[in-house]
Amino acid sequence: MRLTSIDSAFRELERLTQPVFGGAWTSMPMDAVRRNDEVLLRFDLPGIDPDSIEVTVDGGVLSVSARREETYTEDEGVFVHERSTGTFTRQVYLPEHLDADGVQAAYDNGVLIVRVPVLEAAQPHKVEIAKGDAARALTK
Repeated sequence: MRLTSIDSAFRELERLTQPVFGGAWTSMPMDAVRRNDEVLLRFDLPGIDPDSIEVTVDGGVLSVSARREETYTEDEGVFVHERSTGTFTRQVYLPEHLDADGVQAAYDNGVLIVRVPVLEAAQPHKVEIAKGDAARALTK
């Protein structure tokens, strides 16, 4: 079952996570997947020291930052340097249907997985159908 308001919120989430300065994110690509009662955000962070990763939520904005450093000795002559180094940051604006207080994160095999619960009020639920006298009371 799909909730239009939730689906449109995720389209908005996708739009709001586009790069600030144009172009494609090459240093922290992300997938967002909706499950029954949660959203999974998967960030590719290969070669990152897990201790350098920081996930914060402030005012409905989830921020992920990580650092990759590469050091070379004096006897190493670098002739190609294509891998990005430094601090990488990505911000995701969480729709109001998500529980920003319930965010959890884990890092494994170069992938940071952030779980954001969907608020109970925004989850699908069955609506009871009134019958008989109860139905008549609703139609008055």
